[in-house]
Amino acid sequence: MALRHDQGIVLRSYPFGEADRVVVLLSPNTGKMRTVAKGVRKTKSRFGGRLEPFTHVDLVLYEGRNLDTITQAAVLEHFPRLRADLDAVVAAGTMVEATDAVAQEDESSIRLFLLLQRGLKALESGEASQDLITAFLLKLADVVGVAPSLLQCASCGRRGDLHRFSFGGGGAVCDRCRGEGSVKLRAGLTEYLAVLAEAELMALPDRDPALSGEAMGIARRFVEYHLDRKLASLAVME
Repeated sequence: MALRHDQGIVLRSYPFGEADRVVVLLSPNTGKMRTVAKGVRKTKSRFGGRLEPFTHVDLVLYEGRNLDTITQAAVLEHFPRLRADLDAVVAAGTMVEATDAVAQEDESSIRLFLLLQRGLKALESGEASQDLITAFLLKLADVVGVAPSLLQCASCGRRGDLHRFSFGGGGAVCDRCRGEGSVKLRAGLTEYLAVLAEAELMALPDRDPALSGEAMGIARRFVEYHLDRKLASLAVME
């Protein structure tokens, strides 16, 4: 047993015993971590609000057989502006929920960590649009290796005339490759999705009101299909 240093973004926590909490974090070094914060549910806890969801913290951990124990926690980024905006909190909840669903324990997660960090920074800067959520989900799909095909048919590779989207088939499909369960797309939607997939989260292109909502719906359903679970946090926006 020994002390070690690590860092992470808090994804969630839940009660453990009478006064403790299990804190689940995403570390760039060790992936998803389940740790114990002793006495954190007490009024006079030394951790205060340093282990709230979305907080980026630097940690000193005492290694245990099953769960490491947090002995020190210092805030690196708290994102206070995000927390004061309900739309931003909902968007952050979606980012954290999706990240939690794909993160693996004891596995380096640098790309996933940086994506979540950039998403939270974008929310802190005041960007809490549907397009930000769409872009984040598309980038998340890319990080885990299931990015949808958007500019060529996911089945035959044909470019152009991509009028439908197949969630199980891997993305946009042409009329010749349309299959059962594929959905019809509004004109220009695949190009709009492709731009968001490549855009920097802190510098998204101008929003198109005619396409934004449908784009988020497609990205959401695609990620939910591959996660085999619903993103509960997005239900607030429906």
